[in-house]
Amino acid sequence: MPVMEKTRTFHRKKTAVLFFLCFFALAFLGGRLAALMVADSQYYADLAQDLHEREREIKAERGRILDANGVVLADNRTVCTISVIHSQVTDPERVISVLSQELDLAEEDVREKVEKVSSMERIQRNVEKEVGDRIRNYGLDGVKVDEDYRRYYPYGDTASKVLGFTGADNQGIIGLEVEYDAVLAGEPGRILTLTDARGIQLENTGERREEPVRGKDLWISLDYNIQKFIQQTALQLMEQKEADSVSILVMNPSNGEIYGMTHVPEFDLNDPYQLPQGQEGLSGESLQNALNQMWRNGCLNDTYEPGSTFKIITAAAGLEEGVVSLEDTFSCPGFRIVEDRRIRCHKTTGHGTETFLEAAQNSCNPVFIDVGLRLGVDRYYSYFEQFGLLEKTGVDLPGEAGTIMHRKENIGLVELATISFGQSFQVTPVQLAATVSSILNGGTRITPHLGVAVKERDGTLLELIRQEEKGRILSEETSKTMRYLLEQVVDGGSGKNAYLEGYRIGGKTATSETLPRSANKYISSFIGFAPAQDPKVLVLCIINNPQGVYYGGTIAAPAVKGIFENILPYLGYEKVE
Repeated sequence: MPVMEKTRTFHRKKTAVLFFLCFFALAFLGGRLAALMVADSQYYADLAQDLHEREREIKAERGRILDANGVVLADNRTVCTISVIHSQVTDPERVISVLSQELDLAEEDVREKVEKVSSMERIQRNVEKEVGDRIRNYGLDGVKVDEDYRRYYPYGDTASKVLGFTGADNQGIIGLEVEYDAVLAGEPGRILTLTDARGIQLENTGERREEPVRGKDLWISLDYNIQKFIQQTALQLMEQKEADSVSILVMNPSNGEIYGMTHVPEFDLNDPYQLPQGQEGLSGESLQNALNQMWRNGCLNDTYEPGSTFKIITAAAGLEEGVVSLEDTFSCPGFRIVEDRRIRCHKTTGHGTETFLEAAQNSCNPVFIDVGLRLGVDRYYSYFEQFGLLEKTGVDLPGEAGTIMHRKENIGLVELATISFGQSFQVTPVQLAATVSSILNGGTRITPHLGVAVKERDGTLLELIRQEEKGRILSEETSKTMRYLLEQVVDGGSGKNAYLEGYRIGGKTATSETLPRSANKYISSFIGFAPAQDPKVLVLCIINNPQGVYYGGTIAAPAVKGIFENILPYLGYEKVE
């Protein structure tokens, strides 16, 4: 083949290859363009939208907290958040002047935020709605007034350490507000506005809103009327006895529902950062420590030596194990010598010969030491575990402390003796109340709790809050015997100041000395229940460091009597002849 012909053939083939390459490239690009314009169009439209959308959050209305009778204990108020968008401000001096005046802010502070080059600057949150409405009516370019919600507590300091409060972002900080935050919080919404490349809102585009979802309502077992009464009682006790604090807990021993819980002094839920008089001017770590102390719920965050109220546990273990009966006789010379220790009775001259029932009425330390020694370390410690004392109760409030107890291997006869009458270890008030309730209710371990149900705003039931079933810890027979024994303590023993005519009351007094013993500080307490034959209300009252007379039977027992006198008729329990 001539050279010229070969050259022409080569060029034809080259041209054909290039043509096919170009064809396939154009076909690929055309297909890709079609995919972008059709299949992926929404995806890239969304990207473009996101690039030019400015977002502002809308707070969700938090769910309410309601008491057992539907009284609203935690609610919401409409407030406003005032913000500025720098790129949209056309008259900065007027904006600065209006905002500083209406919000009562320093002009230089407002100026700093207005002149700051940023997508958005928040000027102030939780602005009263009337003020927000006035600012909106000025029609200031670049100023945004968004409505949201602030938590509001209609009854101020009532149940403050139970309810808790929320922070600036409406999240729970302490108490039920944080424990049930997932139920109460809801889901925030958004306000979306379209802007150009400079961040300036495009005209005639309006705003796109994604509405928030309101939180659910939490219904609790706490009764506002009972709570108010015990809080007033606690305050009166604190003032009369010049005590450091007073704790009162009211619960149903059959199911663990808490009707009232107070640890005074309480604090104002609508102003939770306001320290008590005399503590103003604190800052830094000192301020935070003072706030934490003010917010502490002594019913579950703190432990104490229970003293003679713990003899209920010793008696129950001894009776269940069969090492003692109500008719067993003992001798009390006013002390017991255990190893090298002389441990005295509160009656230093002694009670003489007495039955176990009489020893319980007399709150006789030597007899309860004997019962503890009869049980021995291994068996007594096993009852600590069986009764649930070495675990937390699981109460639905944050920060529950655990029992502070000797390790089993470190318990000698002296430690066993002092534990038997409630000293040398510490428990929380809620742990003591839960354990005593479980001993009295037939022997079933209960979980103290406040949460009862989750509902919609219109009352539609969404969920019943159920508690873990922990099983039997004691026989019915021993439980019945304990109810009888403790009724006799009130009927004619050391708890006689809690006796209330027309009602069958049971209970136990306690007076314990705090550490160091040399400080001569005491804790006075009484735990009582009614009706004694079928307990439905249990009350624990603890007075921390009372001045003057400090015996539990003298000052705590009458306080519990007063509580029963008021709340038993309120709950529908009539006097019996």
